[in-house]
Amino acid sequence: MSRVVLVTGGNRGIGLAIAQAFVAAGDRVAITARSGELPEELAGTDVLVVQADVTDTASIDAAFDRIEGELGPVEVVVANAGITRDGLILRMSDDDISAVLDTNLVGAIRVARRAAKGMVRLRRGRLVFVSSVVGLLGSAGQVNYAASKAGLVGVARSLARELGSRGITANVVTPGFVDTDMTAVLSDDRRAEITGAVPLGRLASPAEVAGTVVFLASDAAAYITGAVIPVDGGLGMGH
Repeated sequence: MSRVVLVTGGNRGIGLAIAQAFVAAGDRVAITARSGELPEELAGTDVLVVQADVTDTASIDAAFDRIEGELGPVEVVVANAGITRDGLILRMSDDDISAVLDTNLVGAIRVARRAAKGMVRLRRGRLVFVSSVVGLLGSAGQVNYAASKAGLVGVARSLARELGSRGITANVVTPGFVDTDMTAVLSDDRRAEITGAVPLGRLASPAEVAGTVVFLASDAAAYITGAVIPVDGGLGMGH
């Protein structure tokens, strides 16, 4: 039977690829987007797009209420929404720090908290958090972003212990550099520098990250929880 899947930030990049992969698997998919608009890539599908802001609890509650009302109880949540505000620490403002942490880390906690209510009643569920190799490897100029992504590991592992007895798993995917609009603006020299540090010598495709997320939400991964799965071409080995 198809499940109800929610992907936050599912309107572009990795989130969009994840939404497309769940659609291809036959699931009923909802995505959140601040714009509330369905991306062209999902035109012709039954994907439900809900306007939501993960920094606003009332917005999250309203999004879940609508999804549950139109599609049914949410059984899989992929916490993917995130932002960057890069800069050297000596020049990083309080707003740069708080905005990134509130969206990437606290936002994911808010979403998981609301999702857990329904999953506990169902006595099943999958929580997948999209982190980053940067959260484990570190990155100069990304102290705020790295902190937010590292924090997701603690969130998932705590939820794995807290909710495991109810048949709910919580796992983390840590992508490396992915071929998206964000990396498309890199100069040729910077792209060559990045790929030179990756053992596989290339960027990931969004679909490769999506495949790992779909696996973690599948029956085949029913006994995997609290795991951190890298999709980084070997960049973060040892972390």
